[in-house]
Amino acid sequence: MQEESQVRRCFSRDGLRHVHERPALAPLGLGLAAVGRPAYITAGRAADLGGDRSIEALRRRAHALLDAAWARGIRFLDAARSYGRAEEFLGSWLAAHPDRRAELTIESKSGYAYVGDWRIDAEVHERKEHSLAMLDRQWPETVAALGGPPDVYLVHSLTPDSPALADAALLDRLRELAASGVRVGVSTSGPGQGEVLDAARELPDTPFTAVQATWNLLEPSAEPALVRAHDAGWLVVVKEAVGNGRLTPAGDQPDAAALAAADGQSLDAFAIGAARSRPWCDMVLSGAVTTAQLDSNLAARAPATDTAALVALAEDPARYWAARGARPWA
Repeated sequence: MQEESQVRRCFSRDGLRHVHERPALAPLGLGLAAVGRPAYITAGRAADLGGDRSIEALRRRAHALLDAAWARGIRFLDAARSYGRAEEFLGSWLAAHPDRRAELTIESKSGYAYVGDWRIDAEVHERKEHSLAMLDRQWPETVAALGGPPDVYLVHSLTPDSPALADAALLDRLRELAASGVRVGVSTSGPGQGEVLDAARELPDTPFTAVQATWNLLEPSAEPALVRAHDAGWLVVVKEAVGNGRLTPAGDQPDAAALAAADGQSLDAFAIGAARSRPWCDMVLSGAVTTAQLDSNLAARAPATDTAALVALAEDPARYWAARGARPWA
């Protein structure tokens, strides 16, 4: 079921929106965080994936999801070096369908490395390092895995304590990438998302013109900064619209579930519809691991719920992020 009035390709290689009528809702993209590695923090993962999480099993699942996304009109795909073999899975799918690449916008990220050794019980699954050395190592790895450069390339999970915004050599390298035609940006995490996004946008000669940020009904605190980024012409992508599964039928939010039921939507669709209806939002990522989940996400529409009831779902950002950080990898 292809989205009506979705643009054929949401962004050109220089990151500018094609001149088409904007859809009533921001388009949906597919993020590969949950299918590129055996363990992640999403609720309901055991039921979704079953017992076989071998490399080949997840490769088949990723390819099936990518085929389903393509058939349904999704043209924005997101990966990262830290998502296990997500870039490799995406690259092998692209190699099998070379005719599709021109219609796609591919986004990836540097600054985290996957170190989980394909184990669900790994003590550490990913390691963060915002340095020039990490960028110089990971950029060619990304290009090799994807079979070419991504269209959008982000510093992964920028937080206020990151050294990236004060690293002149790193910023100069990112400016070089931006000058080559890659749209450079940041992804953000934590209760200081708005602070670090404003800092990245306000840098003199900033290389950044894109952001992927967490926004959902439980954690909407970055919205003012996202509005400012949108107004400055940045590409604004929403991740974790379902709160790592909390805003799904497998989650822990009875009040949100009741509002969704009253609105005639599944909880995941309700949550994604809330994100897609934000006027500053260019793209919302689905983290589906099954085709049924993808179809449910695509059924999203803007909630007709009273705004005050939606606002009341929000949690204290520090508490939200502390709970997220304590979620088990499973």
